[in-house]
Formats: sequence, C-alpha cells, structure tokens
Amino acid sequence: MKLLRWIVPAGVLLLLATVAALGPIRDPEGRRWLEHVRYLASDAMRGRQTGSPEHLRAAEYVAAQFKALGLAPGVNGSYLQPVSFLSRRVREDGCRLDLVFPDRVDALVLGQDATLQMSCQPADSIEAPLVFIGYGISVPEHGFDELAGADLEGKIVVYLQGGPAAVPEPRRSQAQFSGERWARLREAGAVGLIAIRNPHSSESTWERAATQRFNPSMGLADADVDERQGQRFGASFNPERAQKLFAGSGHFMTELLALADSGAALPVFPLVPRLRAKVAYEQQAVESQNVVAVLPGRDPALRDEYVVLTAHLDHLGVGVPVAGDSIFNGAMDNASGVASLIEVARALVPANRRPARSLLFVCVTGEEKGLLGSYYFSRRPTVPMASVIADINVDMVLPIIPLEHLIVFGQGESDLGDLASAEAGKVGIEVVPDAEPERNRFIRSDQFNFIRAGVPSIALSVAGVPGSPEDSLLRAWTHTRYHQPSDDLAQPMDPKAAGDLIRYVSRLSAAVADAPARPRWKDTSFFRRYAAGAP
Repeated sequence: MKLLRWIVPAGVLLLLATVAALGPIRDPEGRRWLEHVRYLASDAMRGRQTGSPEHLRAAEYVAAQFKALGLAPGVNGSYLQPVSFLSRRVREDGCRLDLVFPDRVDALVLGQDATLQMSCQPADSIEAPLVFIGYGISVPEHGFDELAGADLEGKIVVYLQGGPAAVPEPRRSQAQFSGERWARLREAGAVGLIAIRNPHSSESTWERAATQRFNPSMGLADADVDERQGQRFGASFNPERAQKLFAGSGHFMTELLALADSGAALPVFPLVPRLRAKVAYEQQAVESQNVVAVLPGRDPALRDEYVVLTAHLDHLGVGVPVAGDSIFNGAMDNASGVASLIEVARALVPANRRPARSLLFVCVTGEEKGLLGSYYFSRRPTVPMASVIADINVDMVLPIIPLEHLIVFGQGESDLGDLASAEAGKVGIEVVPDAEPERNRFIRSDQFNFIRAGVPSIALSVAGVPGSPEDSLLRAWTHTRYHQPSDDLAQPMDPKAAGDLIRYVSRLSAAVADAPARPRWKDTSFFRRYAAGAP
C-alpha cells in the first residue's frame, strides 16, 4: 500500500486499519465489484482518457460484461455509441496574455497568473474590454439578475465562482452550470469569460489544477450539441493574483471574497484594463464511446418505458507526475460506479427479479470534460427521451467507509427522491442532507443532463456523520486523492460497503421500474419546467 498522503486523527487511522485489514472478501457482490475496479483502474488502462485506446478497451470490457449477463445491445445492434469530440491541447510557448492599461501593459504569466481554457474553440487572437459581473448568473424569479442592465456586448466577462445565499439550492447551483451560464452571457453579447475560483470552497488548490493545464480539453464535434458555440476566449485566474484584474477599479479581491463567503451579492463594474490574448493550441478529432445496454422489462405494457442507470467511464488519463506517479487511475472516480452498475445488472437479470419496465445501463464518456457524453446521449438518445422515466446516477460514491448514511442529490425535487429515501430506510441506511452545498455537486455529474432533458433524476453519495472518523476520512479523501494519481488501487477500499451499495441500487431501480406511475416533479421544483421543453 502506498503511504497515505495526509495527517489524520487516531479514529480515522483505526477506521483505515479496519478497512484495509478486511482479509478474504466474503461479500460476493463486493468481491466481483473489486475485480471490475482492479481491471478498469489498473495502470494498464492509463487513466481511461476520453478518446484514448485505453478508454475503448475499458468500454469493450464493460460491453462484454453486459453481453455475458444477457443484456441486449442498446445502439442499433451494438453496445457502443460513438461520440465525436474535438480535442484541444494548449501550446503555451505560442500564447500570450496581457492586461492593457491606458498607461502600460502588464504581461501575465501562464500557469502562475492564469491558465487558458480549451473547452471552447478560442480565437487565435483577441483584444476586448473586461467587466466584472459578480457571480455571472441570472435568476430573476428570485430577484437576482447580475446581467440585467449590464453592457456585455463584445466584452470578456470576469466572474467569481459561487452564488448568493438569496438564491436557494439547487437553483443556485443550476445557474452556475457552465452551459447555462454561457447561454445567458452569449445572449447578452459576451465573447469570452475569465473564472476566478473561490479558494475557500474549492476542492482543489490553484497549484494542483495548474499542473494539469496541459491535459487535453474537449468539446463536442457536432455543432448542434456544442454548448460552447460563440465563446472566443476562456481562462481561469489564480485568486491569489486576481487583484491584477481589479487594479484601478476601487475594488479588491479580499473584499469580493469576504462578500462571497458571507453569501452576499457582489458588485458589477467595468475593469480598467483590456485583455489582449494570443492563443495557440493543437486540435484533433477523436472518437470516444458511451456504453449502452438494455435489460428488457417483463411487462409488455410497460417495457417501452426506461429507468436509466448512469456512471461515467472516463477519467483524466496521464498527466504531470505527482509524487512520481503520472497515471490518474480513477479507481473511485469512477471505476467504482461502473463496476457497481455491472453488478446491479447481474442482480436484476434473473427472471424472478426482472422489473416491469426496462432498465437502460449507460456508462458515459467525457464526464471529466464537462459532462459531455451524457449531454450527447440526452440530445442523441438511443431510445425516445419521452420514454425515459428516471435516471439514477452512480458517480464517485466512495465505498471507503461502511454504507450507513447516504446523500441523495436531487432528493427534494421529485418523488424519485422520496422513493430513494424510503428504500434506504428499509435496509437501515439513513439519508442525510448535503453538508456542503456550496461545492455544487448537484450539477457536477451526469444526472444533471437528464434533469435538463426533463427526466426526474438523482445521484448518490456515501456520507459520514459530521465530526465522525468516517466524515473525516471522506473529507481527507476529497482533499488528497480527488483527481490525483493516488485515486488508485493502493488506497483502502471497503468491498462490503460496495456490496451494500449494489444491493441498495438494485432495490431502488426495481422499485422505480415496478411503480404504478412514473416519477413526478414536485410542484415546488424549479426543474419541472425542463420537462415541458425537453429535447
């Protein structure tokens, strides 16, 4: 086992020792789960980068597992849905960023001051005025609209990641979703954006993120489903150096962070400098794969309706070494979720357990590139989206502690969340609220694209009681292993917790698929409006 890279309390060390010393795995679901994780997160898979040969091998492995279980192919006789991407990698030696003041030009240092975003197709060169737009969100029904009256025509927008306390969750998170935010900014005439991360709510440090800036970014090649259309520039700015942007404005980064941390609204104001940028990058077309398999329902009257189960197959590939390790294996994020779906399928295949409605197992690609594989599937579905009644998403659930407490993201938005809570109670799992809503996890995985398509959806996450050793272990994992090479096969895992998760998701999936009626949005949910205009 690799040395743990954090300092933890004695209670956590005892928990780690207990999990690591499990000995022979007596839980059959957990044992098979671990076998899948070991294959998908091995060094040989080189981090399952979207569009890589290793990702294709992983997709073929998952497809073979579904086929062996007797699931039908979900894509015109195939288990693989091809997704075309444009992959971009920055060439910093050909790039330059300047802040152009009336009396001087300040050159920015890439990697230290800012990093360039390649998720859009940037202009080779651009010069434009800058405007600070607060959080950059528009929520008029809650009396909060930072874009109202702002002159954004032809400008690059600077915003601080986050949202005001006056806008309730999960609407606040929805307004921050990249596709939703850019749609509003584009409508207002903006040509680009600069994001400043809030270091007090970010799961990663600037230094950690900046080391990975040479990894490829991707956009969907199909222009009709590319939400970044019209964006000519994108960058992230180091919060410790962001005062450079505000020079001469009368505002200070410390002031803005204090307001954001208190949940207050932020001022909107023009910035003194213009941004001048020269951007160089390499671009190539790549193809990756969603894996789609169908377990037909037993009821002829209902089998043409589908409960979708999703998990993302891709991870971050090979990057800048951290402590001598350059492979981002993605064991928990998200080989664990894909392995869980395989075993859920196994549990529900027998004729006496097969639900009334059909189950659609979708292991998507491009999640780490901005939820692109699930967005593509929602816009190019393999079954009519009107026939999809629910999505249950399993992403980085973290079976590294016993499964006694569970967060159900989206619980209060539809009666799917009520059913998830009821089924959890039947097996002794307590559903608890998200203790860190500011991390916006509700919008950061693939269920959100199904919500945007009008489908009641939830995502699941193992939780610990605040202040407990389990809670400390989960927090330590997030701060040290999340999106790091140490999310590998050497870390402690709890196959019994994974087995409990598989059994719970199997129960829940069957309960949704056997229910007399499809899940319904609650009248109080903002997201019910998506159903009327779903693609």
